[in-house]
Parts: sequence; C-alpha cells; structure tokens
Amino acid sequence: MDDKKEKEKEKHEGTEHEEEEEDEDGNKRAVVLGPQVPLKEQLELDKDDESLRRWKEQLLGQVDTEQLGETAEPEVKVLNLTILSPGRPDLVLPIPFQADEKGYAFALKDGSPYSFRFSFIVSNNIVSGLKYTNTVWKTGVRVENQKMMLGTFSPQQEPYIYEGEEETTPAGIFARGSYSAKLKFFDDDGKCYLEMSYYFEIRKEWPATQ
Repeated sequence: MDDKKEKEKEKHEGTEHEEEEEDEDGNKRAVVLGPQVPLKEQLELDKDDESLRRWKEQLLGQVDTEQLGETAEPEVKVLNLTILSPGRPDLVLPIPFQADEKGYAFALKDGSPYSFRFSFIVSNNIVSGLKYTNTVWKTGVRVENQKMMLGTFSPQQEPYIYEGEEETTPAGIFARGSYSAKLKFFDDDGKCYLEMSYYFEIRKEWPATQ
C-alpha cells in the first residue's frame, strides 16, 4: 500500500469506534463499529430501499422524522411525576418540582400504598437503556436506593408513560417526618438527562390539599 492510501486509511479509521471481541480460539480482535450518525441521516440513506425501510420501521416503530434533530445525541425530557394511591386523586407534579412553604415537594401518609408514574419525551435519536435512580435519606441516613430500567426508546412526538410497581410507605411514629431525595435519569452511555434533589414528608394523615 502506498503512502497516500495508508494516510487515507488512517484518516478514515480515526472517525470510527472500535471494540474488542474474542474469536473461537479466545483471541481478542478489534471490531470496527463505525461512527455514530444522526438517526435522520440513517433513515435518509436507505429511503430508496423498500425492504430495508420497512425493516427499520418495524425496528424503530413509527418515528416522526420532523422530530429528529441533526445531531447523533438523543434527548430525553422528563415532563412530570404522578403519585398514585388507591382511593386518592392522582397527584401530578411537573418537573422541576415546586416546593410548598415548608420546602416539601409532596407529602404521603404513613403505611399507605403508592406508585410513581413518569411521563417523558424522546427526541433526536434512539436512547438506549434509559433508567432512573431514586435515593432517599432520613436524618442523613440512606433508607432507600431504588434503580429501575425503563428500556430503549425511539424518538416520537407523543410522551412515553412508565408506571412503577406499587410500594408502601413505612408506618409508625419513627417513620414520619422529613426526607431528602435525589432523582436521576440516565442511559447506558452514562449521559444524564435529569438530576434533581427534593424533599418530601411522611405524615400521620394525608394532607387536606392532596
């Protein structure tokens, strides 16, 4: 290979991602994955190939191309958190939370069942392995560290809805009081879309306004 071709090869390889995998004999070899490109560009490349286009539609779902950006990075916007409890009206909390005069985002009754429901929008590109963590402290001691995998989502105009499993607040006089918490949404690449600290309260009775 002459010097010109060698330089072109090096220039091309510099824009690609490499990962290692093992062959049948256990030897590692580099696998070139290629550069990440905007989803809009990927869809345009194969628009004349009917079979490939249909396969991508099945894989991605009904992607609204008008909602796709020019960058390769996905965007996730968490719209709100809804607290659900049997026999209670749904409590919808826009994000970021708006605290009351005492600094609490919400209050729950001790010993009561509840669940969280999130609403979020994905744009620009596919987000892979979206997950959230919710860590809770009481008087400086961590009492809960919840981590939930939401999944992989393609861009669309309508919000996605995720509802977690039902849980029960702790009961008793020692469970009541003020709690601090941190909510975080991120993906498999470690990109963080939301990181928010807040305070809530567990009471003997439900607040009259909830």
